[in-house]
Amino acid sequence: MPHHHDDPTVAVLTGAGISTGSGIPDFRGPQGVWTRRPEEARLLEIGPFARERDVRVAGWRAWADSAVWGARPTAAHRALTELERAGALIAVLTQNFDGLHQAAGSSRVVELHGSLATTSCLRCAASWPTPHVLGRLSDEPDPACEECGGVLKPDVVYFGQPLPDEALAQAVAAATDADVFVAIGTTLTVQPVASLAALAVDAGARLVIVNAAPTPYDDLADLVVRDPIDEAVPPLVAELLETVR
Repeated sequence: MPHHHDDPTVAVLTGAGISTGSGIPDFRGPQGVWTRRPEEARLLEIGPFARERDVRVAGWRAWADSAVWGARPTAAHRALTELERAGALIAVLTQNFDGLHQAAGSSRVVELHGSLATTSCLRCAASWPTPHVLGRLSDEPDPACEECGGVLKPDVVYFGQPLPDEALAQAVAAATDADVFVAIGTTLTVQPVASLAALAVDAGARLVIVNAAPTPYDDLADLVVRDPIDEAVPPLVAELLETVR
């Protein structure tokens, strides 16, 4: 008989691969944004963004054109909400800033790379919904803070910025508590997030990796699934729910 756990046991880490099915291109994959246009990565570097108007203008234009605004959750996002409903989920740790886990109904979401939903001033920290700021672009291609005139930036973690302390602490706690750690659609190459997989294994978790391409952590995994994410995740969730019931 599988024994029933009173405490949630599953931690999930998601990367760009879980959202490509909703029409949001990833960054590093074969069709990735930066694979095809390496110069776009510079738009997400905090130094150039803070210093150079041209970088901000191009950066804001790219955010306005982002596929995120029209995206809907995928079958994989929706399946993960069932873990939470069943009381099996510690947290969804995500490298994505698209809000699709929340849109699917997950509430235990830890955003390791920030969120595109809001925008803040780098000087005074005043904050607005990003769509409000995007609405100003036709008049102000480099929108300034309405409070202090400072530089505005979406609350996405840019290169050269630290990850939010609170999010990282929550992620470490989830990884070390998990009986099962599932990594979905992440290359597991970006630190410190990738090391969460090793942390979970060191703490005794079983590691499951769902990703089309090999990752540096495949040899630590109990199970590696190469199938398309939207096909692989619903049955995987069903299987996990069997083991916790």
